[in-house]
Amino acid sequence: MTTDQPKRTLLTDGRKHPRFAGISTFCRFPLIEAVNDAQQPIDWALYGIPYDGAVTYQPGARFGPRAIRDASQYIKPVHIQHNLNIAEVFSLADAGDAPVHPYSCKETLTAACGFALTLADPTHTKLLSIGGDHSTAYANINATWQRRGKPSGGLALLHFDAHFDTADVIWDEKWTHGSPFIRAIENGLIDPKRMLSIGIRGPLNSIDDFQFSKKFGNQIITYDQWRGGDGKDQIKQFLNRIGSDETYLTFDIDCIDPAFAPGTGTPCCGGFTSAEAFDLLRNCKGVNLVGADVVEVLPALDPTNTTALLASHVIFEILALAAAGK
Repeated sequence: MTTDQPKRTLLTDGRKHPRFAGISTFCRFPLIEAVNDAQQPIDWALYGIPYDGAVTYQPGARFGPRAIRDASQYIKPVHIQHNLNIAEVFSLADAGDAPVHPYSCKETLTAACGFALTLADPTHTKLLSIGGDHSTAYANINATWQRRGKPSGGLALLHFDAHFDTADVIWDEKWTHGSPFIRAIENGLIDPKRMLSIGIRGPLNSIDDFQFSKKFGNQIITYDQWRGGDGKDQIKQFLNRIGSDETYLTFDIDCIDPAFAPGTGTPCCGGFTSAEAFDLLRNCKGVNLVGADVVEVLPALDPTNTTALLASHVIFEILALAAAGK
């Protein structure tokens, strides 16, 4: 399979085929088997990791990928602000769900990474995983790092979240949803000096939670700093510093205020509106995205599907951001 063929998603026309009918896939993208059968290269493969065995509070995010698939049926391919059609820039596909081990965090992350490594063309296709809890990000970061040739020093990281997720051990477990980035740094998958965490807020377990950033050198923009007006400048400076470096983007839905995203397991009040979150992502235009994830949607706490719908729009914004970067 060559990568010089026309890149276009085999997208079902929503004005000819009802969006409430047919097989539910992420944003109505074709199943990966259909794209493979058409002998078309795949630029981005989306897949679910339905796992929440690593949560430290409310479970239920294992149902996130299914809820987001259903909520994303009304996502359309044209992005007004970036002035592009993602389905014309990229060939996109839904690759199904990774295998999970309900009773083992580490085995799940190993299995999900192994699954991701098999998807499409590892030298060309980028991966966007949908969780599941935030521990699942480690699996996709690991797979992305390997598929990019295991770059020395690791990938740059854009991290949208209310929480640091850099705790070392919780309840004697090293692979929780509060620990994906300290594990990724330990294993050389990401570079903490090229890591920007955006949206951090709320009460902490300890003042020492800030010690991680001081030790490893990652940059933090709290929500209050963003609201104070210098957040956009800090993002611009960060993007200028990393330039064209290969960058991974991880988006925890609790980055957004629970008034707009109630369906999440560790909600934290006083965060971004949905419009502010989209603005954040659009302000990252120019970043060289090589992988991404959206995590922590808990449908049981989302009776009107608001959070799942919002997550599907975040997925669209990430893909549009990648397209704009081209």
